[in-house]
Amino acid sequence: MAKTLAARIKTYRREREKTEYFFDYSLLFIVLFLLGFGLVMIYSASSYTAFQDSGDSAQFMKKQLLAIIIGLVAMVVVSLIDYHFWQKFYWIGYAVAAASIPVVLTPLGIASHGARRWFKIPGIGLQVQPAEIAKVCMILFLAVMVCKIGKGVGTFRGFVVMMGAPLPIALMIWKITNNMSSALIVMAISFLMVFVASPRYKEFILMGLAGVALAAGVVWYAVYSAGQGTFRLKRIVAWLNPESQAQDTGFQTLQGLYAIGSGGIWGKGLGQSMQKLKFLPESQNDMIFSIICEELGLFGAIAVMAMFIMLIWRMMIIANNAEDLFGAMLVVGVIGHIAVQAILNIAVVTNTIPNTGISLPFISYGGSSVMFLLIEIGLVFSVSRRIQLKDM
Repeated sequence: MAKTLAARIKTYRREREKTEYFFDYSLLFIVLFLLGFGLVMIYSASSYTAFQDSGDSAQFMKKQLLAIIIGLVAMVVVSLIDYHFWQKFYWIGYAVAAASIPVVLTPLGIASHGARRWFKIPGIGLQVQPAEIAKVCMILFLAVMVCKIGKGVGTFRGFVVMMGAPLPIALMIWKITNNMSSALIVMAISFLMVFVASPRYKEFILMGLAGVALAAGVVWYAVYSAGQGTFRLKRIVAWLNPESQAQDTGFQTLQGLYAIGSGGIWGKGLGQSMQKLKFLPESQNDMIFSIICEELGLFGAIAVMAMFIMLIWRMMIIANNAEDLFGAMLVVGVIGHIAVQAILNIAVVTNTIPNTGISLPFISYGGSSVMFLLIEIGLVFSVSRRIQLKDM
């Protein structure tokens, strides 16, 4: 009996050693390329402003590089941990997301551009945006909820539960940090995850029609009131006619469009942007795609969009071949986050939708954003490491 057991153990070990697991080197290359390209563009877009303000033209690039290094270390650590380990902490993740947002109202909170959206971690001075923490935590929470509800996701009750779960977090992000764009992204992630998990589409069609009707009503009200009221109504008026608000809410949009138009097909050349010379606000952050278009032209813009399409495609392959539903939903959540944020950023820059503060994933300046995006990529790699090549 002992010999038989020992033989079985040897056979199992031999088969385990022969089993080949999938690692997506293409995904790794795309992420590293976007990070490297982002550093180059951040330096190009911010060097003049940084030198004028601090005397160090590489100030923004150095801060971004530090955040990328921390993020890459976290990505490697998360990728080496079995993603099932996080499954038991989904409620803790929800609580962390909810608890981190009000911290911006404490003395640790940092105010910038008329809003308190960051807080500083004592001792190390690292600035963190709680909205980015919430996005990762909600992806984990919703992935677990889909697995627990199972086929019930396709029912109306399941749909309400799944869409209602992230609503308190989204409202806290909107009302406490005055960050409506991140609140919408959290809800969009939930919407996409439920859409993928649910076999029914009636609720989504109705919700889509309601969203279109609501948006149309807001636009009509903004036009009717001539933008009188909140700054968001003024942004809608500036979106419809930016020239009428050229010195106010339409200024950034117009400068971004000037940058895009002047770039032409091939661009002016790397580092040759004129709009970055303090004409275009937030040129290294939300509006960096305008600088890409100005310096690298239509060719550079299409190349960047192609890289995001390839990134999403590689993650879709991992989601389709994931070991279980939980792994697949984790990857779907990351896909939703990156896809929605990239689409909205490009749409804002090109004035396809009203202006709102949304960064371009992996490329825009923002330490919190890039760190937590890399943690999400670590989760994707963790899922891919459990895929056997024979199953693909």
